[in-house]
Amino acid sequence: MIAINIPGFKSIQATRLVLDYNGTLAIDGLLIPGVKELLDSLAGNMEIHVITADTFRKAEDELRNIECTIVVLTGENQANKKADCISKLGAEKVIAVGNGRNDALMLKNAALGIAVIQQEGASKEAVLNADIICNDIKDALELMQKPLRLIATLRN
Repeated sequence: MIAINIPGFKSIQATRLVLDYNGTLAIDGLLIPGVKELLDSLAGNMEIHVITADTFRKAEDELRNIECTIVVLTGENQANKKADCISKLGAEKVIAVGNGRNDALMLKNAALGIAVIQQEGASKEAVLNADIICNDIKDALELMQKPLRLIATLRN
């Protein structure tokens, strides 16, 4: 669990990390270098869940050596499906990270929502529904290892 008391914002006791795959953990379907190591270091403190449409059909192969649960979504209304997934996990215990329009509700409903920009960019909806915006996934994942950065950014 990651426990963070952010003055003037909220107290977070996160037991789950929920991530989008393409544009967040991966670029063009391939896991971004250095992400595996960061996820491995977080896996001891949090359950890791990857919820994805898996546009490039590479997520399961790329994540096979990482301790995580993978949910591949199909069909339409993926934003609602992602929001439903974190609701079932207990949104108040979730830190969510994503970049796409279909991540916006997940970011909004999580205890803490982090949007990442990277090479794919980030949708306006994801950015507007996030609590924090990061340049890349490694910066976002390091926030959980160094929670004083979260406090510095989010305190009132």
